[in-house]
Amino acid sequence: MDIRPTPYDHPDAVKLNDAVQLEYAVRYGDEGDVTPLDARMFAPPAGLYLLAYDPLGRPVATGGWRTQDENEEGYSDGDAELKRMYVVPEARGLGLARRILAALEADARAAGRTRMVLETGDMQPEAIALYLSSGYEPCAKFGYYREYESSRCFAKPLV
Repeated sequence: MDIRPTPYDHPDAVKLNDAVQLEYAVRYGDEGDVTPLDARMFAPPAGLYLLAYDPLGRPVATGGWRTQDENEEGYSDGDAELKRMYVVPEARGLGLARRILAALEADARAAGRTRMVLETGDMQPEAIALYLSSGYEPCAKFGYYREYESSRCFAKPLV
């Protein structure tokens, strides 16, 4: 698999974002994740967006991080927020999410971020298992969905 930096608004990234939004809608019975995002949030050095391509050149996985600092949504100075981790169903079980996660952590660390944070939901047990097995621990809620009962927030030191 070929994992490479790609703009968040690239057509392949948009395609996978649409797919993950459909999955969120099925799992949660709503319109998907409406957290405000735009491509500039993932532009280096303040963030990074990665896509994985299979040997046939099809986009099969994605993930990104964006800079966060202390604000009214509960972030802390030095945070890097993980966003849009997704693997298409036919590519699951190949370790792509773990590879993308490791690359994002390394990049955020190199950019001087001190903690990786993420928000997921209780209807995504696979994601929660990945993060727990990768050293993430539950933390105080933050972000757009911080007041939702189904929201689960995790953090991992990067230093």
